[in-house]
Amino acid sequence: MTVSSTAASGSGEARPGRGRTGARGGDGPAVTSDPNGPGPAAAPRRIAPAERGATRIADRVVAKIAAQAAREVLGALPESGTAPHAAVTVHQDVARVRVSLELGYPSDLGAQCGAVRRQVAERVRALAGMEVPEVAVQIERLHSAHTGTADRGRIT
Repeated sequence: MTVSSTAASGSGEARPGRGRTGARGGDGPAVTSDPNGPGPAAAPRRIAPAERGATRIADRVVAKIAAQAAREVLGALPESGTAPHAAVTVHQDVARVRVSLELGYPSDLGAQCGAVRRQVAERVRALAGMEVPEVAVQIERLHSAHTGTADRGRIT
């Protein structure tokens, strides 16, 4: 299979990226034409998948994945609580995640933090393909079940 690199208008100008790469235009192997010129002697050259380029996932996308994973674990937010948020540092294929959240009290804080760590690491690994050696969970605020929304003072 050869791929034409001439414009559809017939002007003969080369337009990179306009060729088709398979029967349906994108699902087959990448093929380029011989740079020496068109013709029957120009054999197509297949580009290996590893040489086609790389996909870079932005830190903020990984942070959104981590925050969503924390929300999945915690379920309903405490009354007047804010949703978990995350900060991520990515180096190559390794992500270090810090999740800040608010929890209800009394509850098993250690178990909730452990569940958040496991879920965040699993979801980032599955969706972004990155290793997650560290998930730091920071509890920003505890919401007591004994105080109402009007009374924000100490529990006595």
